[in-house]
Amino acid sequence: MAAYLMRRALMLAATLLVSSFVVFAGLSLAPGNPLATLSGGRSLPPESVAVLVQRYHLNEPFLVQYVTWLGNAVRGDLGVSIILRQDVSDLISSRSGTTIALILYAALIVLVGGVALGLLAALRPGVVDAIVVMSSALVVAVPPFVAAIVLIGVFAVRLRWLPALGNGAGLWEGIRHLTLPALALAASATAAVARVTRTTVRQEMGREHVQTAISRGLPYPALVRRHALRNAAVPISTLAGMTVASMIALAAVVERAFSLNGLGAYLVSAALSKDFAVVQGISLVLVTAFVLVNALVDVGAALLDPRIKLGGRA
Repeated sequence: MAAYLMRRALMLAATLLVSSFVVFAGLSLAPGNPLATLSGGRSLPPESVAVLVQRYHLNEPFLVQYVTWLGNAVRGDLGVSIILRQDVSDLISSRSGTTIALILYAALIVLVGGVALGLLAALRPGVVDAIVVMSSALVVAVPPFVAAIVLIGVFAVRLRWLPALGNGAGLWEGIRHLTLPALALAASATAAVARVTRTTVRQEMGREHVQTAISRGLPYPALVRRHALRNAAVPISTLAGMTVASMIALAAVVERAFSLNGLGAYLVSAALSKDFAVVQGISLVLVTAFVLVNALVDVGAALLDPRIKLGGRA
């Protein structure tokens, strides 16, 4: 395990290095010169131009600029917003709590709802199974922005059970304001996890050792928990982890639809206002989070099932 974790750490570092290079290269690939991109096409006084040139080392070769920017990013210095005149790191930290809470809330819905529906369909063949299969096939094809529109129309406008806009003040109001966005973000992933759970649990229930345990009179709940669900945990957790990682990118759409003050919505507004330093910083944070979640999924799968070869030969 120690050797496997070391290999994963090296791969993670290499992936982050390549990702950071791609993010920074967007400054050079953008139309016009880097100074015009950083300033958003605005006319700046000579003092501001000199500050940008000095801060981003625009008078130096590209690789030197990248190494300097990467070194500053590792220390937490992601530049200055050209619009708000504030450090990008402070702007990101003030908005990251909303995005983290939204993704954690949605992940909880995916794990609990997806596994529960999948178990219900696997253990109750017939009408219940058919309803779960048909409904999951329908929901899995619904993108988050469509789910957001439907949820707002039903639960916020017609029924008026939950608020549709804003973050809310306090813990309880914050949870109420995040419920509809979390449901919109988690709907498709929950349906996918339910389908995988149904298939894998049903396969495990048909295996010989499970049938032998049934014939010996092992209590049914213990049998499902110890033999079926435990052996099906690897594909379920892998898919759930991948969907949670994808939520990091999809959160921007949901935050924009519900007017949440999160990183995703701020990334969209910064791109529209051409605040490139903010776009660079948020993109680097989101890519890093995506890569870290995928690495944790791989490690978690190896811990759940010792039969998995940890990167070595079978």
